[in-house]
Amino acid sequence: MKVPVSVIRLPHGPDGTSRGFDPNSPRYQALSPISISTMGCGNEADLEREQQARVALRERYLRSLIAMVGHTIRFTMYERVNVSAFFDASDIDILNFQVSDLQTPLGVHREALLRCSDIISYTFEL
Repeated sequence: MKVPVSVIRLPHGPDGTSRGFDPNSPRYQALSPISISTMGCGNEADLEREQQARVALRERYLRSLIAMVGHTIRFTMYERVNVSAFFDASDIDILNFQVSDLQTPLGVHREALLRCSDIISYTFEL
């Protein structure tokens, strides 16, 4: 027996023909990411400071990935599952982590690929 699936339709957009939300609406602005570049009212100095801050954070994150290689990393996954493994590598887009000796509640896996979207947090000691 086939089960009907309901379809959710977005409300009409500000022009009356498209589907979506008005970018100037209070709801859209409340849910949108807050940054100077998305607000559209920042001057060049503010944009430059924001860009430099993003560069510094990105560099710090990439250096932490390099420091993780060969160390035991404790990952907290969704559903509060805690696993640990030796970190080997990350793909170029940092979407997946390659790990070895992954210790899970179900047992130990020699090699594994963890999707970064499934990871809530990770910790390691230097």
